[in-house]
Amino acid sequence: MPTWSTRRGAAVLRPLRRLVRRSPAAVAITLVLVAASAVAGTLAGPASAETTAWWAAGANTTLDGRPWTAVTSLLIAADPLQLLLDVLLMLPLLIVAERRLGSARTAVSFLLTGALGAVLGAGLQAIGAQAGEWWAGDTVGDHTFDPLIGAVGALVTATAFMGALWRRRLRVSVFAVVLMFMLYAGDSADVYRLLSGASGLVLGALLAGGVAGLRPQRPAPSSHRESRALLATIVAVTAIGPLVAVLSDSGYGPFSFLGRLLQSAFTGTTDLEDPCSRAVRHCAHHVRLSLVAPGPILLTFVPLLLLLVAAYGLRSGRRLSLLLAIGVNVAIAILEVFSLQRAARHPEFQYYAEYLLWVATTVLVPLGVVAVLVLGRRHFRIRAPRAAARLWTRVVAIGFVASLGSYLVLSAGVRTGFEPLLGFGRLLLDGLLRFVPVSFLGGAGLLAVPREPLARVVFEWVGPVFWLLVLVAIIALLRATDIQRVRGDEARYRALLTRHGAGSLGHQGTWEGNAHWISRDGEGGVAYRVIGGVALTLSDPACTPERRADTVAEFVRFCDERSWTPVFYSIHDELLPIFDDLGWSRLSVGEETILELSAFELTGKQWQKVRYPLNRGIKLGIRAEWTSWPELSLGMANQIVDLSERWVAEKALPEMGFTLGGIDEVRDPDVALLLAVGPDGVLQGVTSWLPVHREGRVIGWTLDFMRRSDDAMPGIMEFLIASAALRVKEEGAEFLSLSGAPLATAPIEEGQQPPEPTVLSRLLEFLSRTLEPAYGFTSLFRFKAKFHPRYAGLWMAYPDALQLPRIGAALGRAYLPDLSASQALAFARVVGSRAEEKAPAGDGATPTASG
Repeated sequence: MPTWSTRRGAAVLRPLRRLVRRSPAAVAITLVLVAASAVAGTLAGPASAETTAWWAAGANTTLDGRPWTAVTSLLIAADPLQLLLDVLLMLPLLIVAERRLGSARTAVSFLLTGALGAVLGAGLQAIGAQAGEWWAGDTVGDHTFDPLIGAVGALVTATAFMGALWRRRLRVSVFAVVLMFMLYAGDSADVYRLLSGASGLVLGALLAGGVAGLRPQRPAPSSHRESRALLATIVAVTAIGPLVAVLSDSGYGPFSFLGRLLQSAFTGTTDLEDPCSRAVRHCAHHVRLSLVAPGPILLTFVPLLLLLVAAYGLRSGRRLSLLLAIGVNVAIAILEVFSLQRAARHPEFQYYAEYLLWVATTVLVPLGVVAVLVLGRRHFRIRAPRAAARLWTRVVAIGFVASLGSYLVLSAGVRTGFEPLLGFGRLLLDGLLRFVPVSFLGGAGLLAVPREPLARVVFEWVGPVFWLLVLVAIIALLRATDIQRVRGDEARYRALLTRHGAGSLGHQGTWEGNAHWISRDGEGGVAYRVIGGVALTLSDPACTPERRADTVAEFVRFCDERSWTPVFYSIHDELLPIFDDLGWSRLSVGEETILELSAFELTGKQWQKVRYPLNRGIKLGIRAEWTSWPELSLGMANQIVDLSERWVAEKALPEMGFTLGGIDEVRDPDVALLLAVGPDGVLQGVTSWLPVHREGRVIGWTLDFMRRSDDAMPGIMEFLIASAALRVKEEGAEFLSLSGAPLATAPIEEGQQPPEPTVLSRLLEFLSRTLEPAYGFTSLFRFKAKFHPRYAGLWMAYPDALQLPRIGAALGRAYLPDLSASQALAFARVVGSRAEEKAPAGDGATPTASG
């Protein structure tokens, strides 16, 4: 019998075996890297001089009689830290590449592109050094171990076998990161990685299309979303790049001079020689302030943080982020212009034209970003809601006045704590300077130096605290959503719903919480709600069948302009070809059970479990009353409310919304109610029915709200549903929908093979099992099966698999918008009891969730 440790070991080894089986090349290359590093002696410490000379890539090794180093440099790490980072970064890249290329092509592309990157890079270094080029002259003696060179090339090669969307995304992301390190750090490995990626583009084109694949192809047009993502990436690179330049030991990159934006905050001793020669005490305070003070150091990062926040907002198409990114880059360019002037006047560099050219590029980078943003400004039209913008303005203004006022009041009380002694005018000017990063002040000579502790605290922290407030306020403003509900749109949507219908679940689009979009010609409508940037629609579009494709396309453009992710939820099979043509993905989210009333007869043995409760209810004098909320007596309305509240209270769990109606939705006068009233006038059960229209008339009804009293007749729900079916059949209805069961799947018919399981299907199956004790979706599905319905799939269509986490979070908030902490704990207890208790699944199970 296996022990606990044996089972635990098997559980740990299972994913490893799966990884080896699915990605043998990625695992093999990683193991070779570890083994080769062990043989080379770099597992315990850095590579020795002999190891570097014989196995590392470089101009004086690869091109000087040791060509094998172009390959061996890909299989050895320089030291233990690099080995750890290489394994963590290289393995995922190779796994992705192997999924597209296969094992053999992955191994070949890793070695070939990596070797080409090293050889081409070493060649550029040798040629540049002979020509006297600055970067090449400084790096020609470098020796490089870097397995990521081959991993980048393999991943770029694999993009040739991806769809247009993923190919563009991965290539932009990979080259953005590689270029950032090359431009801001400029090590030999950074250049080799760039050349390896370029080699991967050529190799991928050859593998995917032969020589014809090398022909230039016109890029597919980018949507607003893709263009925003590209511009946001550019801004993010310019924000992170200077930090990379500071952290880099070399600083060989052409844009590494932008790192001085940060480095100038850390004033060195050379900069202080003059003031220190005049005042030793002044020097001590100045050094302490410049080198140690955390406040000015944090303030130095404000421009970079503002750019990162701007990049975040650019992805959402925010006009504020566009203005913010332009403003910060213009400020950086102005700062670099002054730096260029100072460098040009310096006697040591006035004859170094290349140096001046490199410094000039630091001005062109932010100006180039500004130009790109201005040209792409049409993608950023989303303005913040006016109320949110006014609140932001007040918060920032009050924060600035409060910060400056606090500085003036506190500093005035300790004016003698500053050197030199400050008058009010100088104190005011110095207070304004506290909000500006040190690097923008043009030198340490502009700083007043605090001597006393209170003066130092005020001096250091007034600026960072204010900018922290600004950053938080900007993020909040960028997250503000203006759905722009238009007065009258709900009435127009209801008119479309009555005239054309929107599927069997279309009436749910009229519920509170939904906004309504109407097409330009007024002949199509969509009900939706925006949660976390995801526009969740509900059921099919309200339009004629021939207009569905145009309505979907126009709504998708509407969402794209606002940087929302459109998700069509609970749609039917008829719409799937439209989304297939769009290249979207789809996911089954439930099964709808439909009774075809033309063949509905309670005869035969198979209907015994429905016929018996119906006949018994009639014998007991239970009345089935078809009505609506406005027609109810006050007493009966109170009974329904009381019944619903008791049902919710007994569950100790939140009542779900979105596609599951509650007491508020029952009050709609267009919704029909079917009551089970005992001979004593006491309500035993209630169901609500949503109308389904076509060409202006009701053709069916959809079950929504279901409640039963504790002392109701057993089978009261069967009584109500059967009574409803018989009644609406007489009125000419075509079908009765028992609505959908979330996370349920239709039973497999005899002789039919189940579909191949996928990662998503396994996840949904797990969620179904987990949520069953809390909400009883599976029990509800089995209950509806006794009516022998026809099953129709309910689907979710979405444009991008990367958005699934956001979509899942949005759906969770849609279904449980008011989940409290106590309810969450109750939910966890119910779910946790799943392993201890199993509810009986007999035929007499009654539904535990609303329809």
